Amino acid sequence: MACASDSQSLRAPHIDATLGIACDVEWEGEPLHRLVAIGDSLTQGFQSAAIFHTDLSFPAIVAHELGWADRFRYPRYDGYGGLPLNLELLLRDLQARFGKKVDWWETPSALFRARRFMDRVEDHWERGPGTSTVRTRAVNHNLAVFGWDLRDALDKSADVCRERISVPSDDLVNQVVQNAGERAALRVLPTEPVEAGAWTQLDAAQRLGEETGGTDPEHGIETLIVFLGPNNALQCVTELRVVWSEEGYDDLDRKGAFTVWRPEHFADELGLVADRVRGIKARHVVWCTVPHVTIVPLARGIGAKIEPGSAYFPYYTRPWTADRDFDPHQDPCITGDEARAVDHAIDAYNEAITDQVRQARQAGKDWYLLDTAGLLDRLASRRFLEDPAARPEWWQPYPLPPQLQALTPVPNTHYLATDGERRTDGGLFSVDGVHPTTVGYGILAQETVNVMRRAGVEFRRPDGETVRQDPVLVDFDRLVRRDTLINHPPGNLTSTLAVLGWADEVLDWIQRTLRFT
Repeated sequence: MACASDSQSLRAPHIDATLGIACDVEWEGEPLHRLVAIGDSLTQGFQSAAIFHTDLSFPAIVAHELGWADRFRYPRYDGYGGLPLNLELLLRDLQARFGKKVDWWETPSALFRARRFMDRVEDHWERGPGTSTVRTRAVNHNLAVFGWDLRDALDKSADVCRERISVPSDDLVNQVVQNAGERAALRVLPTEPVEAGAWTQLDAAQRLGEETGGTDPEHGIETLIVFLGPNNALQCVTELRVVWSEEGYDDLDRKGAFTVWRPEHFADELGLVADRVRGIKARHVVWCTVPHVTIVPLARGIGAKIEPGSAYFPYYTRPWTADRDFDPHQDPCITGDEARAVDHAIDAYNEAITDQVRQARQAGKDWYLLDTAGLLDRLASRRFLEDPAARPEWWQPYPLPPQLQALTPVPNTHYLATDGERRTDGGLFSVDGVHPTTVGYGILAQETVNVMRRAGVEFRRPDGETVRQDPVLVDFDRLVRRDTLINHPPGNLTSTLAVLGWADEVLDWIQRTLRFT
């Protein structure tokens, strides 16, 4: 059982991105590529079980604030709401036909309509225009691919992804885009010239670093963001199973059997990635820590906390399962002890990331730590914000920007809900309950901007010339306007989340869209 001090045992975040280690370096000129990002779904801009708004990923938001948006290259996924299935569009399609709820006698028709929607998405990406991946020789600046973990970053290339894409079958029941992750990667990774097909994320970033066509003679990249590791633990939440890594964790064909990496396995993989990053000619490298995945609203704590002062609930299950209906023998779930063990493993991951940054700074490299784990902890509604007794001594609430504080209700980390007309809860997580909304990505962008300013990076107006004065603030007014889940959420996403529970029961959308391995 948990003790009342288990919150206190959680790792305190690092507020100082330099870890208190001075790194005196002088730069000449300006690199050709001002911003490059390596990562997974959180860096690519995944939302509501699909990748589509790549122009609103957090690196793209940072590029906008840099005054460099017109030169920041990223993949696009136009058509049917992206890959693999845009839940927001599906809900809006159902609402257009059935209104704000699906009555029991409409269930067969609703199921038929949902499957028809999914069939059109599948046909687009497997047999239609979505199969085209025509690319130029220019390497993308956002090199993130949803679902990728540390091993994928080391081994997967466009050539590997092509080999892993099987011949699609038009299954009348299992209507989901096959090999969606590999298909998405073919729009991210370089394919020309021919030898570029063997380049991984890390290889592609290295090539950008070698393009010293700017006025900096040594670096092709000004700031490199590295945000890898969440997918080494996230599957325990999307599958609600804790399976610790064993032999085969470092094999592309075998690692899918595990949902959480043991800390020693994570550290081994991280070390290989860090060695590759050291070889990339980037002035500044920003490493992001791994958020505690058991905070995301897709895994809702059942009942009261294990005991006063605990950070954990007895069980975690789907958010549409009411406390009174929950049966641990029937419903998918993980226990509070398992959630705590996963969190402590992630704390160990983050210490390994911190050690890499510490060693690099001691060796004279201008690396920084962006503690995204601490950021999410400070936003965690049910774990800390609503339970003062569970707060560690270091905990302070995260100050949302004024534009978000002015919204009614103020966005939080609860699952998104509406009263049929407007948002009544949530707002920081999208419909899939794992990935941020546009304003949620904006918060991550703001924290990245803060670290980059600490590194001395100049932010400019859209003209690319006029230097901005501190504080450099993300334009949240722009993001609120673009965030449809904030200003116009689907009316059928009510507080009971019944439509999502129904959709998962009949369409199995969680396993089909969020199981990336």
